[in-house]
Amino acid sequence: MNNTIINIGRQFGSGGLLVGEKLAGKLNFGFFDKELINLASKESGLSAEFFEQADERRHPRFLGHFFRIGKNIMDSSDLENNYLTNNTLFKIQSDVIRSLAEKQSCVFVGRCADYILRENTSCFNIFVTANIEDRIARITERLGIPSKTAKSVLEKLDKKRAAYYNFYTNKTWGAAESYHLCVNTSVLGIDKTTNLIASIINCTGYNK
Repeated sequence: MNNTIINIGRQFGSGGLLVGEKLAGKLNFGFFDKELINLASKESGLSAEFFEQADERRHPRFLGHFFRIGKNIMDSSDLENNYLTNNTLFKIQSDVIRSLAEKQSCVFVGRCADYILRENTSCFNIFVTANIEDRIARITERLGIPSKTAKSVLEKLDKKRAAYYNFYTNKTWGAAESYHLCVNTSVLGIDKTTNLIASIINCTGYNK
């Protein structure tokens, strides 16, 4: 019997991470977000700092070098080696995700898990969004920063997440056709959104 896997993509400040945590607790699933970096480090024997290079909060360094190429000229071998390095780190993290999905039912947040597990028919892919005002308010409270700064932060992090996802998957981050369900937490709130998703998982037979 295949394990049930829930993959969550989310806008920064949408509450998607909190929904994932609550959903995993409600369904008694494993929950993985940043823990994947430490697990990938342990599996590979490489420092966790290396995997921060492949983290979704950062632009892939391969792209970043092209953005800075006017300031720091790099030859083709430098670019190729950096590209291969980042792809290797992404592959190690992908292998960890696949291994976890084979062992237990899981909720994965980010890390392109929906794409990595695209051949797994027991995956349910979700994208979580929220109204801009609610996102700003959540980030302002969580980080203790002014609302103007919060708006700038969420815009930058959304761009980085999109760049990371689009680069590794050749898909469009946040596009409805990439997911089974797109949900706005501003409509129902965190708890009711969690309950809605759990009900869908149970009613559709994903949670066998």
